[in-house]
Amino acid sequence: MATKDTTKLPIDDLTAAQAKAELKRLAAEIADHDKRYYQDDAPTVSDAAYDALRTRSSAIEERFPELVTKDSPSLKIGAAPSGRFAKVQHAMPMLSLGNAFSDEDVADFVDRVRRFLRLPDNDMPAIVAEPKIDGLSLSLRYEKGELVRGATRGDGTIGEDVTANVRTISDIPHKLKGRDVPAVCEIRGEVYILGKDFIGFNKRAEKAGIQMAANPRNFAAGSLRQKDASITASRPLKFFAYSWGEMSEMPHDTQSGMLKWIAKAGLVTNPLTKLCKTIEQVLAFYAEIGAGRAKLGYDIDGVVYKLDRLDWQQRLGFAGRNPRWAIAHKFAAEQAMTVLNDIEIQVGRTGALTPVARLAPVTVGGVVVSNATLHNEDYIRAVGNDGNPIRDGVDIRIGDTVVVQRAGDVIPQIVSVVLDKRPKDAKPYKFPQKCPVCGSHAVREEGEAVRRCTGALVCPAQAVERLKHFVSRNAFDIDGLGDKQVQEFYEAGIIMSAADIFTLEKRDARAQKKLEDREGYGEVSIRNLFAAIDARRKIELHRLIYALGIRHVGEGNAKLLARHYGTLDAFVEAMRAAAKGQSADANTTEAYEDLNSIEGVGEVVADAVVEFFAEPRNIKALDDLLEEIEVLAAERAAKDSPVSGKTVVFTGSLEQMTREEAKAMAERLGAKVSGSVSKKTDLVVAGPGAGSKLKDAQKHGVQVLSEDDWFKLIGKA
Repeated sequence: MATKDTTKLPIDDLTAAQAKAELKRLAAEIADHDKRYYQDDAPTVSDAAYDALRTRSSAIEERFPELVTKDSPSLKIGAAPSGRFAKVQHAMPMLSLGNAFSDEDVADFVDRVRRFLRLPDNDMPAIVAEPKIDGLSLSLRYEKGELVRGATRGDGTIGEDVTANVRTISDIPHKLKGRDVPAVCEIRGEVYILGKDFIGFNKRAEKAGIQMAANPRNFAAGSLRQKDASITASRPLKFFAYSWGEMSEMPHDTQSGMLKWIAKAGLVTNPLTKLCKTIEQVLAFYAEIGAGRAKLGYDIDGVVYKLDRLDWQQRLGFAGRNPRWAIAHKFAAEQAMTVLNDIEIQVGRTGALTPVARLAPVTVGGVVVSNATLHNEDYIRAVGNDGNPIRDGVDIRIGDTVVVQRAGDVIPQIVSVVLDKRPKDAKPYKFPQKCPVCGSHAVREEGEAVRRCTGALVCPAQAVERLKHFVSRNAFDIDGLGDKQVQEFYEAGIIMSAADIFTLEKRDARAQKKLEDREGYGEVSIRNLFAAIDARRKIELHRLIYALGIRHVGEGNAKLLARHYGTLDAFVEAMRAAAKGQSADANTTEAYEDLNSIEGVGEVVADAVVEFFAEPRNIKALDDLLEEIEVLAAERAAKDSPVSGKTVVFTGSLEQMTREEAKAMAERLGAKVSGSVSKKTDLVVAGPGAGSKLKDAQKHGVQVLSEDDWFKLIGKA
C-alpha cells in the first residue's frame, strides 16, 4: 500500500503521525536550504517558497505542540521565534557619547577633564582609545556567570529583549569564564557584521531577487531584531565588548583593566584598543586608525576616548545623555559627485518647509544616496540669515552637478556646486511663499532661517506628523500604531487628534464598519492594537511632555522639565501661570522666571513652552487627552537624601569642588540645581566672593550654607 503524500494536505487534516513525519521532512528541507543560501551562496528556491516551508512548519507545531523537538526549525538554536519583543528596563541607562570632529575638539575635551578634576596643565590623564564600531548597541546580563538576557539599547532607558537571538552569536558566551565573576554582571558592546559577509548577503539577495541591505549597520541591526531567531542564527553577526552596566562588584579600577578582565571572562574586545598617556599618542592613534580604516574588514565611524581611572569617571559623571569622561572623535565625511534632478519641499510637524534634493543615485561611503537635505532657503541661496554669503556665494540650482557627503557618515548633504558643469539654462531656485500641502502663507520669523506654514490647524502635513510624533518611540510608543497606521487612520478620519487614539475602541464599538473589517486588519490585530493603546494609558511625565511636540523640546529637555516639576499638575499649573503673564514686551511672572532658571532649559525653550500653553486650542487638546490617560510622577534621582526634592543654587568661588562637580553631586542626591535664586529656592551654597545671588537669598529668606555646611548636610563631612 502506497504511503499517502502529506506535503499538500491541509494542516487541519493531518493526523498526529502524519504531522510528525511532515515536521521531520520540513526540518530536513529547511536545514538544507539554509546551508545552500547562507553558506554556499547558491539558493535553489525563491524567498517566497522558503518562507512557505517555514510557515507550514510553524503552523504544524502550533497545532501539535507535543511534537516539537530540539531539531524543530523554530528551536534549532535553542529558542522559539519571539512573535514580539518584550520591553526591558535597563538597570543603568545606556547613554550616548558627545562628538569631537577635530584635533582641537579633542584637546578641549582633555582640558575640560583637567579643569573638572583640578589637574595641573601638564598632568595628562591616561585615556583608553578604541575604534568606534558602526553597529547596534547591546547589553548582556549575566547572573552567577550565566547569560540571562540580551537587550538592545532602545531609547537608553528601555530596550527590547532579544535574548533568543543573542544566544546565536558565536562571539557571545552563554557562561563567563573564571572564578572572579561578579554575581551580577552586565557587559555592553556592539553587534556588527564583517564587510565581506555583508557583500556576500547582498550578492545572494540580488541573485534571489529579494531586497538588498542598505549598509552593514542596518543589516546587523535588522538581523539581531528578527522575530525568528533562526534567521539571526543564519547570519554571521559578531560582537565587540567595550563597557559594562550594573555590576555587583568591580573586578578592576581602570577602564583598561576592566577590558582585560572582560576578555579573560570570554568575550571579544577590540585588539586595536590602546592606552594613551599623552595627547600626541591619542591623536596619532586616531590618524593611524583612520588611515587603516578601509582594511579593518568592518565599519567604524571614528575613535572613542575614555578616561582610564574609574574613580575619575565617577567624579566626572554625566551631562544630560553624555558622559563627561568619554567622547567620540568622528571621521570626516566621505564625498561623491552627482546631478541634482529636482528640489522638493517637505512640510514637517511644526510647519517647517524643508527643501530636499532629489539626486541621480550615487554611492557615498558604501551607501547608495538619492536624496540629500538642503536645510533651508538660505542654504540654497548661499547666504546666511544675516545676509552674508556662505559656500563662497554659490547658489544651488536644479540641473547642477553637486558634491554630496554623508555628515558624520550618516545624513547626506550637498556641500558644494561644480560651477563649470552648470547648465546654461539653469535658473535660481525660487523658494515657495505658500505651503505646498494646504496653500496657506509660509512666513519667516525675524532671525530665523526656516519658513513655516501658518495653517497649523488646517494643514494635513502638520496634523499627521504631530500624531506620528505623538506615538513615536520616545513618546507614547504604541505597538501596532506606527507612521503607516497613523497616516491611514488620519486619511480615513478615524484618528484626528491624540485623544482620538484613546477613544478608538469605544468609537469602533459603535461604528457600522469595524476596524477589523478594513483591508490588512483582522480581529486579532485590532484586539492587539486596543491592548497596546490601553497599555499606554499610564505614561511617564517626560514622555507626555515630549509627545506634545512643542518646538525645541526634545527628549532631553522633556526630562529636565519633568524632573523639575515632578508631577503633571505642577507642570501644567506652572506653564499656565507663565503663559498668563506673556506680553508683547516681556514675560516677568514668577512662574516664567522659575521655568527659565532650570539648568539646561534656557530662554528659547522656555518661550516655546509658554507659547504652546498660551494657545487655547492646545489646552483644549491636552485636556481632552488627559480625560483618557494617567500621567505618572517623575522619578527622582534619590528619595531619601537630606536634599532630595530641594532646589539648590551654588554661587561664589567654590574651594572644595568645581561648579560642575557640585551640580552633579546635588543631582545625584535628588536635588534640583537652579541658576538663579527665587522664593522657591531652598538652599544657597555660597563660596567666597558670592554676590547678587547671596543678596537675593537674604532678600527671600533662603537658607545659606557654606561648603563645609553643605558637606555636613549631605553626610560627606
